[in-house]
Amino acid sequence: MRNFVISPDGFPYILLLLAITIITGFINIYAAIIPFIFLIFVTFFFRNPPRKIKKDDKIILSPADGKILSITEIDEDEYLKCKAVKVSIFLSIFNVHVNRTPIAGKVEYIKYRPGKFLPAFKSHASEINERNTIGLNNGDIKVLVHQITGFIARRIVSWVKIGDVLQQGQLYGLIKFGSCTEIVIPADRVELKVKEGDAVKGGLTIIGVIRDEN
Repeated sequence: MRNFVISPDGFPYILLLLAITIITGFINIYAAIIPFIFLIFVTFFFRNPPRKIKKDDKIILSPADGKILSITEIDEDEYLKCKAVKVSIFLSIFNVHVNRTPIAGKVEYIKYRPGKFLPAFKSHASEINERNTIGLNNGDIKVLVHQITGFIARRIVSWVKIGDVLQQGQLYGLIKFGSCTEIVIPADRVELKVKEGDAVKGGLTIIGVIRDEN
């Protein structure tokens, strides 16, 4: 449904810029270069390259492309109800911006929080900026994913609702024009496979391996 090479959410911007480029070209071919450059950039931004997802109930996949800004411990998460680890991924305007589910599971928690639009790489942006959160439960483990806006990104898009059952690596939303995505996982159930500074790819990079419950 969402597996277009270009995300449908970008079509209005692309069509508008295409029209502006054509109209400007009729008036002044050289002036049309400016909207054409924006057209190329926006088309590039909304790209959705096909990916072969390795599905495995024992691994947690990255929900986004980008660079790991931080890995922090949380005393008790409101949804997970246990000590957790939060992995923050910064997406530049050059990264792929669609979000993918880290595990297969049922969407049983959604929370939207209005907020500010600080640069997404700021450490306190997670607690201040606009944010949309989904909680997934596959019966064995629960995880949270935060979509967070940034200074340029000011539009969170989510395609899921409570009760939806998602496959691992499935597309579920995007953040328009630069942002941060965070994944929150139970501290005692997951062995992390990434570190701060690592580059990750949504649906491909393994964030962690799920330990068996004692």
